[in-house]
Amino acid sequence: MPTLTRLGVIGLGNIGLQHIRHINEAVNGCQLTAVCSRQSVSAEKFPGAQHFSDYKKLVDSGLVDAVIIATPTMAHLQQGQYALSKGLHVLMEKPLSLSSLQGQQLLDCAGEDQVFALMLNQRTDPLFRSMKNCVDSGQLGSIVRSHWTMTNWFRPEVYFMASDWRATWKGEGGGLLVNQCIHNLDIMQWICGMPTSLRGHCSFGKYHNIEVEDEASAFLHYENGATGFFTASTGEAPGINRFDIVGDLATLSFDGERLTLLENSESSSAFSKNTADMFAMPEFTSTDLTPDRRMNQHAAIIQNFIDAIDGSETLIAPAKVGLDSLALANAILLSAWTTADVQFPLDQQYYQRELDARISISSLRDNTGIAVNIDMDKSFR
Repeated sequence: MPTLTRLGVIGLGNIGLQHIRHINEAVNGCQLTAVCSRQSVSAEKFPGAQHFSDYKKLVDSGLVDAVIIATPTMAHLQQGQYALSKGLHVLMEKPLSLSSLQGQQLLDCAGEDQVFALMLNQRTDPLFRSMKNCVDSGQLGSIVRSHWTMTNWFRPEVYFMASDWRATWKGEGGGLLVNQCIHNLDIMQWICGMPTSLRGHCSFGKYHNIEVEDEASAFLHYENGATGFFTASTGEAPGINRFDIVGDLATLSFDGERLTLLENSESSSAFSKNTADMFAMPEFTSTDLTPDRRMNQHAAIIQNFIDAIDGSETLIAPAKVGLDSLALANAILLSAWTTADVQFPLDQQYYQRELDARISISSLRDNTGIAVNIDMDKSFR
């Protein structure tokens, strides 16, 4: 009988508890043996798992082979470094850390035989996988433009009031970009690639009583001359989720529900050069590519993590891929702060200095103890 991976979960907030539910109900090949939170918990709540109030004691307990770190972002660097330094496999909740520099510091701690993954669950979404397959196959031809309007990340004020660390420079290193939109930035660069530069604009506390960004936009430039535009908000309702990728041969269009492929009869560039019809454009066909998206994305990432530990699968989202989306988020903020274009690769040291200056005058908010209704299934897009 295969040996079960002994798994610990550090952080028993909303997402940590959700991961535990997935471990117990939908993930094979592992056993929850330890949990960690600052608050005391009933032994009956996590049967078979020992509770720790200090993450270092959990890591050093000998009870776990791997840990899921689901704590506030400000703790990711310290906790991740400690777990990796002790030889454990690590699955980190997104984002990797407060900044791409800290993310690189984490990666530097991982040994060759350690599995270090990141909870970029949208990489398992059949729709985004279909989009990536279309682009990678060359079906679109050369990409000329991409545009993602992602403004249906609406969050009411109580979302921020219920947490002392969220939406602060000190606790999270940003807001919309490093929390909700880290997924979209990851998918955008996963499919379209990294730009060579961008110009970003952010509004800070436009819709909420917070110090960080709750609206952002960026204009991206790519090496082949393509352009991209990304805009996002946590203040618009009902909001829009539309992602278009335009190629010379075809266009992929996701309207928030359906994925459509519009294929030209010939490339737009060739048609433009050869036609004698002043108002003509290539004929095209439209195909609905919308896949069945019903799946448990978070459980799929955890299962993949466990399978990678036993060597039966490669990681869907190795931690190192989290650097690019984090660099994009950091670059949009840096551009907004400096009102200038930002080049890639990102100057991590420069960004860190700018972030540290804001962290130095930031503080966690007072815990209001406000009662909230929580349905985690409604938090994902």
